[in-house]
Amino acid sequence: MAFTEKLLTVPPPIVVAGRRIKRYHVTADPAGIAPEVEKAAYAMLPELLPEPDGTPPATFVVLHRGGDDGAYLNAYSWVWDNVLHFRGASAGQPVLGCPDRDPTHFIAPDRPWIGCVWELPPILHERDAWVRHMLAPHTPDLDGYIGDSLPAKTTGDRT
Repeated sequence: MAFTEKLLTVPPPIVVAGRRIKRYHVTADPAGIAPEVEKAAYAMLPELLPEPDGTPPATFVVLHRGGDDGAYLNAYSWVWDNVLHFRGASAGQPVLGCPDRDPTHFIAPDRPWIGCVWELPPILHERDAWVRHMLAPHTPDLDGYIGDSLPAKTTGDRT
């Protein structure tokens, strides 16, 4: 099987349900993710976020448009000071229990999967950024964390 990295873009952060959300988009399409898929994914996002627990309200998401009908939204939220909470949503992928092949019809499957090879690169960066800005300094810097994202390149390029 031939493997090809995908394009990684980094849209500006947003606020959803009081949480600051860093965003990564993954797709093979140079045009990016279709606006209707993005809109549907982010409409689902509040259902994927944990309840506040006193940890600074920060999340990073990976929105991935697959090579078929599938679209995937992975929400990774910081909880309990240093723990990464995960919830995901899928659309257009019957194998995951989606009712149809519509890439805007998101559901939250009950699978223990945290992401595919194209969705995982932000996790290492975000772990290091959380330590760098929130855990290591004497005073946590949430703005510094929110501003520290992977560069927009490909999923395999971490330079």
